[in-house]
Amino acid sequence: MIGTIEVSGIRVRCIIGVLPFERVQEQEIRIDASLDLDFAEAVATESIGATVDYALVAKALSALAVERKFQLVETLAEECASLVLSRWPRVESATIVIHKPAAVPEASDARVKILRRRNQ
Repeated sequence: MIGTIEVSGIRVRCIIGVLPFERVQEQEIRIDASLDLDFAEAVATESIGATVDYALVAKALSALAVERKFQLVETLAEECASLVLSRWPRVESATIVIHKPAAVPEASDARVKILRRRNQ
């Protein structure tokens, strides 16, 4: 019984980017995480231990972005997926989208999206 947990629009103020001003001035990014896992045990037991606590996922991804001060959103996306797959073994695949709204002044948003599967 595969299902998907989605946490979208996680707002994070962090240092991210390659331009000189981006290395010293925080900017807001948003992170979307879509996690595929088997819901069968969680449905049968109604136990949070049988699923993924999405509040903890949001906190972990936010902390990663703030602490690591990435230059590329691509690297942040990859590290977010890696963190989810290593910390939550029930997750079979993770889709991560990093939004950087201020990256392109002429656009409302710029984003990077990746999909990573366990054992890939």
